[in-house]
Amino acid sequence: MRIGVPREIKQDEYRVAMLPVGVEELTRAGHRVLIERGAGQGSGIPDDLYAESGAEIVDGPDPIYAEAELVVKVKEPQPVEWPKLRPGQLIFTYFHLAADENLTRNLLETGITAVAYETLRGPGGDRPCLTPMSEVAGRMSIQEGAKYLERPQEGRGILLGGVPGVAPAHIVILGGGIVGKNAAQIAAGFQADVCILDINVDRLRYLDDIMPANVNTLFSDRHTIREQLRRADLLIGSVLIEGARAPVLVRQEDLRLMKPGAVIIDVAIDQGGCVETSHPTTHSNPTFIVEGIVHYCVTNMPGAVGRTSTYALCNVTFPYVLKIANHGLAEACAREPGLRHAINMHQGQLTNQAVAETFGMPWSEFQP
Repeated sequence: MRIGVPREIKQDEYRVAMLPVGVEELTRAGHRVLIERGAGQGSGIPDDLYAESGAEIVDGPDPIYAEAELVVKVKEPQPVEWPKLRPGQLIFTYFHLAADENLTRNLLETGITAVAYETLRGPGGDRPCLTPMSEVAGRMSIQEGAKYLERPQEGRGILLGGVPGVAPAHIVILGGGIVGKNAAQIAAGFQADVCILDINVDRLRYLDDIMPANVNTLFSDRHTIREQLRRADLLIGSVLIEGARAPVLVRQEDLRLMKPGAVIIDVAIDQGGCVETSHPTTHSNPTFIVEGIVHYCVTNMPGAVGRTSTYALCNVTFPYVLKIANHGLAEACAREPGLRHAINMHQGQLTNQAVAETFGMPWSEFQP
């Protein structure tokens, strides 16, 4: 199979979708791998390492989209890439289609098969390709929150852990999944006062068992969220519904309950955001202020730590790349049933029910 890895062109995206060791494994298996020149530069991986591993280094994305049967990326195809896509071409990347109807409709017109990292399921029903980036984003959310709480960044001027005689910051985390768990662990290490809200009582019991004493858990409902907003110095939005748009848990009028200069890190922005006033931002221009509250809504948070994120991502995506290359998509799905859940569109038809319902569009089960 011909596999292509283009350079990521989304603003402030420094990850790359394949490591040199992946190239070596694919070429040893008889496949041809095309890497766009400079694709690994943002992650500190020079072209020479790819070439030494057997890759063909090509100039620009055109040869990749023209020749590759399987294109492996990190982020969704950007508008300038849409015309390069071909019917029947497999694109394996993060899509987050439910957050962008325009992207969904335009990709359907290309006739590609969209294989989405974020909806792929592992043998135990987990989401192995979403987990590592959720871990990175969860840990980064506290790092970024600490920075934007500083007064020069328009924040309240709060030190997360406080000092003797001064109370620490109160951090509210909406959602106790992978992002929320990792955010809480880092926040606890800063000695902040942390509260995790979730609607899954079993998950809350688990988190209560493993977290230190400065992390508390609460069942999430409208009244509890509003009560916690009054206390929050930092709010982390980390809710997820697989494949669908994130639910809006914080409305614009709720922001008036918060302290001026409090910070919101909406990690759910990839799926539309869980705060009504959120809209996508970039690492170059990461924040904006609504109702006196600082909003940080960067859609590719892990891209800022490209080297860490690239290695963490490729560790989990490459085995699926190799299976698809060796056996084709249909046989790979037969061998790895969870891979079927990753197929969000095929031959101009949506195959993900949650995405279809988000936009009121028809869908059908994937048929190889």
